[in-house]
Amino acid sequence: MSSQLALLVNPAARGGRTVRLLAPVVRRLRAGGADVSVIVGDDPADALQRAVTAVAEGPDALVAFGGDGLVHLAVQAVAGTGVPLGVIPAGTGNDIAAALGLPVKDPLAAAETVLRMEPRRIDAARAGDEWFAGVLCCGFDSRVNERANRLTWPPGRARYLVALAEELRAFRPIPFRVTLDGEVVEREAMLVAVANTGSYGAGMRVCPDARPDDGLLDVLILRAVPKAEFVRVFPSVYRGTHVRHPAVSIRRAASVGVEAPGVIAYADGERVGPLPLTCRIEPGALSVLM
Repeated sequence: MSSQLALLVNPAARGGRTVRLLAPVVRRLRAGGADVSVIVGDDPADALQRAVTAVAEGPDALVAFGGDGLVHLAVQAVAGTGVPLGVIPAGTGNDIAAALGLPVKDPLAAAETVLRMEPRRIDAARAGDEWFAGVLCCGFDSRVNERANRLTWPPGRARYLVALAEELRAFRPIPFRVTLDGEVVEREAMLVAVANTGSYGAGMRVCPDARPDDGLLDVLILRAVPKAEFVRVFPSVYRGTHVRHPAVSIRRAASVGVEAPGVIAYADGERVGPLPLTCRIEPGALSVLM
């Protein structure tokens, strides 16, 4: 009996350049015996509604064809339902797919993983009413995202770099209050990250030891440091060696409350909303093809 797959597509991934990969992926899935229906929304809200409707019809899997943003949207539809999530990485940032051990540079190989239909239970987290599978960030990095989203030029990754430079000039340390399973930590910090998986932002290994199946969230706090020191240390996040810096602390908790004035949180690269927020891990909430 063929597998019934709902394929959720982001036609804007990589500036629209990945649409040309869609047809070969669909052909490969169908050649492998899958019955594929393609879902494309007019906007994120429409795409989510279509995905929720598709999941309610009981497919064998909802498959996200795109980057972390689309995976984040798909997680809203499948978390807690038992319908497996498949991921075919086709975005600029594919950190969640990488954490799941999927081939992030070969969509056809990822399609083969989907066809094997071997689900595994992993954790997901909730920030208020929103699910996330990867990393929730707040502080310097989320303010860069806010700036980048307000810019209309330059296009693509360059817009993020412009926003980073502008925010670096304006940024001041933020007074955070973080509650870890009831224990309160108050300090001025550059950023706080709450992680179910280890990386975000296209390879920044913010919590390199985070595991999506341990029933806990890894919480990084980068205490206030001079901007020159911040700039010097920042590149080490791509290697995960920033954790050795004396201003970095990482704790684990099942429930994490984060409070700070004037800070917007982003999860899996998507805007969640203003603090305060409470993040709670939900063990085994996701069934993932991997």
